[in-house]
Amino acid sequence: MDTEQWLAQYEKRITDVATRAKEAGARLREVGGTATSPRGEVEVKVDAAGGLEDLTLTPAARTLEADELAQLILDTTRQARRAVSARIAGISTSYFGEGPALEVIKQHLPGGVRVAGNPDDDDYFANPPEITR
Repeated sequence: MDTEQWLAQYEKRITDVATRAKEAGARLREVGGTATSPRGEVEVKVDAAGGLEDLTLTPAARTLEADELAQLILDTTRQARRAVSARIAGISTSYFGEGPALEVIKQHLPGGVRVAGNPDDDDYFANPPEITR
């Protein structure tokens, strides 16, 4: 391969990477996450950074004590952040594949939320496995 061919291939690769990055950036800017509490009292919407964009309380929320409602709002917001984090990881994987770049992205997901598949002690105690005899 001569120098001109090599340079042409290199420029094409650079152009392809720039195009993919631009497309990924556009899709990531549109990402958001929503979640609804198990009984439907609370619905939240978060942006790509995990910031709260909308909060809806149904009439059923009025039956809850203030501390119970506050915890439900926080839990539902965390659920929406996990959803947006999974979408970000999915988009990033489809454009850039597995590798160091994806690991950096995962480290900076909204609110430090882990992507599904990386359980820790909090996950275990919040969702203990079924124990059978």
